[in-house]
Amino acid sequence: MATLTAPAAYGEAAKGKKSLAFIIAASSGGTLIEWYDFYLYGVLAAFFATHFFPGDMRQGFLYSLGIFWTGFVVRPFGAVVFGHMGDLIGRKYTFMLTLGLMGASTFLVGCLPTYDQIGWTAPALLVACRVVQGLALGGQYGGAATYIAEHAPDGKRGLYTSWIQTTATLGIVAALLVIIAFRVGMGDQAFADYGWRFPFMISALLVGLSAYLRLKLGESPLYKKLKEQGKTSTNPMRDTYGSGRNWGLMLLALFGFTAPEGVVWYTGQFYALAYMQTVLMIPYITVYSVMITALVLGAPFFVFWGWLSDKVGRRWIMTAGFTLAVLTFWPVFTLLGTFKDNPVMLTALVWYLVILVTMVYGPIAAFLIELFPARIRYSSMSLPYHVGNGVFGGGVPFIATLLAGTFTGIPLIGLAYPISIAAIGIVVSIFGLRHETKDTQIWDEVGGRPTASQS
Repeated sequence: MATLTAPAAYGEAAKGKKSLAFIIAASSGGTLIEWYDFYLYGVLAAFFATHFFPGDMRQGFLYSLGIFWTGFVVRPFGAVVFGHMGDLIGRKYTFMLTLGLMGASTFLVGCLPTYDQIGWTAPALLVACRVVQGLALGGQYGGAATYIAEHAPDGKRGLYTSWIQTTATLGIVAALLVIIAFRVGMGDQAFADYGWRFPFMISALLVGLSAYLRLKLGESPLYKKLKEQGKTSTNPMRDTYGSGRNWGLMLLALFGFTAPEGVVWYTGQFYALAYMQTVLMIPYITVYSVMITALVLGAPFFVFWGWLSDKVGRRWIMTAGFTLAVLTFWPVFTLLGTFKDNPVMLTALVWYLVILVTMVYGPIAAFLIELFPARIRYSSMSLPYHVGNGVFGGGVPFIATLLAGTFTGIPLIGLAYPISIAAIGIVVSIFGLRHETKDTQIWDEVGGRPTASQS
């Protein structure tokens, strides 16, 4: 048998030991597919408006964004349910279940009848699919991030968990590429009539591949050790939500980090896309090309900031990102309008927004994992993450569009919402966190990390 490196020896899978690279790839690959599924809806919101709602396009588009937000709003409930399962029965089996639910609900979106065929039952079924998607994603992220972190060596947790942070951005890239392929290949009219369904349907194949890879993984070694020592929680929900101290940590995580991170994320990537398409009226092929280029060029910085956070700490990198967002969102979006006919400048501006996203998102998985104890880690980190990203961050497209439609004389008024939340994050992150988390030894709870011969 080939000699294992120390990190690989820490994670024994059911069918032999897997390298840390394989563990990261299998966990992150599945998460990428789930983000691909989730964001197909957001990118195609305008098409849903015409097929699933009556009335004029503008009103339908707002309803469509509202349903998009529904998938985010229910994510905290998924975090509670699946977080409880992940702390009770294990990380691996829980995120396998969420993957299956995500894939099934996404495939069904591509099969739904339209409003013209079944009336208001059509948007009701669409809401149901979005709810299942949101619940599944609410349980997915915490499991995948925890799984990788509990394999990673101390001192490199930011680096290794940052790989999973790239999946949300790359999921958008994958969604855009698939949509472009079908839209250009079929033509705009055919795609608008029925071709929009195909990107949802092919997700079933991607989910099958991801499930195959994940089945090769074993349980998290830290969780296994915790279970062997009888230190797992017998009631994670009670231990998580019945503790005043733990609620304090979750509220700190929410208002100081995940909510501001969420609004920066969705403003820099998703609202920028919607703004260029629906406000500046830039052709979709230009917008998609700008977004794909900026996202691909920006994605390596998730890993860079994760690596740097292992050296200098998580908090100051994220707080710097919040501060830059507050100071520069308005001028950058103003410049998007100024250079709307210049794809190179548009790409540079969106790339800058993506860099802000990488600053606030790259270190956050490691930060959340280090903030909470192993026995209730899955539950504790999942709730503030999904409230912050789902409710606060996921609300950016809907709230910003609603504000812009209400205060029509100020085109950028929608930015007031993410700027305000990011400003709150600056204050709470600076004054609320007593100490940096990067030096936390997460294996101390089970007596230290095992040696290669013990794993």
